[in-house]
Amino acid sequence: MPIQVDHHQSLFEHAPISLWEQDYSGIKHYFQGLRNQGVGDLSAYFNQHPDGIDACMRLIKVKHVNTRTLTMFGAGSETELLNNLDRIFRDEMRGHFLAELLALWNNETSWSGEGINYTLQDEPLNIRLHWQILPECLETWECVMVAIEDITLLKKAEDRFQNLFTHAPISLWEENYRGIAELFDQLRSRGITDLRHHLLEHPELVDQFMSRIAVTDVNLKTLELYGSQTKGELLSNLGKVFRDEMRGHFTAELLDMWNGKTSYEHEGINYSLSGEPFNIHLDWRLMPGHEKDFSWVMVAIQDITARKKSEEYLRYLGTHDVMTGLYNRAYFEEEVGKLAESKDQISFILADLDGLKRVNDSMGHQAGDNLIRRAAEVLKAVFNQGEIAARIGGDEFIAILENQDPQEFIERIQSFIILNNKYYQGSELRLALGSATRLKNEGLEKTFTRADEAMYLDKEKHYADNPESSLNRRKGGK
Repeated sequence: MPIQVDHHQSLFEHAPISLWEQDYSGIKHYFQGLRNQGVGDLSAYFNQHPDGIDACMRLIKVKHVNTRTLTMFGAGSETELLNNLDRIFRDEMRGHFLAELLALWNNETSWSGEGINYTLQDEPLNIRLHWQILPECLETWECVMVAIEDITLLKKAEDRFQNLFTHAPISLWEENYRGIAELFDQLRSRGITDLRHHLLEHPELVDQFMSRIAVTDVNLKTLELYGSQTKGELLSNLGKVFRDEMRGHFTAELLDMWNGKTSYEHEGINYSLSGEPFNIHLDWRLMPGHEKDFSWVMVAIQDITARKKSEEYLRYLGTHDVMTGLYNRAYFEEEVGKLAESKDQISFILADLDGLKRVNDSMGHQAGDNLIRRAAEVLKAVFNQGEIAARIGGDEFIAILENQDPQEFIERIQSFIILNNKYYQGSELRLALGSATRLKNEGLEKTFTRADEAMYLDKEKHYADNPESSLNRRKGGK
């Protein structure tokens, strides 16, 4: 004869998840006693009588567990397991059990939550627990089905991800842009197709979009970067962090999102909570699977201040004379090339330092270098930041003027030379000066040559009273 098998019992015994058949009738009777005493707020009652939680735990009766339960908790038999429940359900489970009791008090017939259980070998298990009062026992709570999942590996993976996020060596922000997606939908429903044009007409919308961003988490590097002690402190002061030109970058970011892009990069300036500016590289990415609702955005921010300073220094070295701080010959020639087609009035002023060779020979090159720096000081005092003054040779300098009278600048240079000589001891600073303004249809090279010739004539005047020094400078007689 075929063996008669209780199919439902077999399903319980061999289910691939831990199953417990429990009796909560004792808790029901306990609750009824409390209600009879006039207790209306169970949470408040347990705050005053915490031992009541332990009393309720002891009132649960375990009727039966399945094979998977024994395996999961390292028990050799059901008897061994049931005799050691205090080793399995302990420590933080008391807090989770309070949530279960509150659900029962509120007449809920099912509950789910996560917590920590322990095997009989004292190994912690991350678990997800579900219980359901079976329909036939809704009045008595005598039959409750409890299912326990071992989610230890899942929790380890989550912890690993969280640690990667928390301790990453770069500033990371988790953000929710759902509010921006909703505003996009509203604009499209109104027939808006060109967001760029619409924002130009309604610039206040940019602030409305910004207010819809919800920052859900930041990591430790972020707190360090912005000088914040806590996440709360940082998130309540975002207006101090993202300001000024960042609004323009955010507008570009909006346009990219509107057009369906899921990533965006830019460089800009952020500020620490103490007000210190720093250069940043921002990488914004809409996470896969969230392209429609924008609910998960990851933002990575790198502090590139050191790199920017290095780039600026290299750029400075490429365009400036290190000794004097004036522009160098390469920059001068580049600017002349740009001005070749200009319709403006272009003038050159050339200056040549007199007596440099004599100072170098008699007093040493350090004294000569000091004289060159003094000449540069004069030119810096005369020409504003927007005007170009450059050192184009050992003792040769030039300035470029646009739509200005060069003779006025020459007079100012001469007056500053007098002042400089009063201030400094030692060798007298003397500059031979010449200028020329571009004539109609004249190339700038020709203008430069005329300014050079004018400067040479001025040099000859300086040496008129000293025939031995009046050698042609093009032959090396400085």
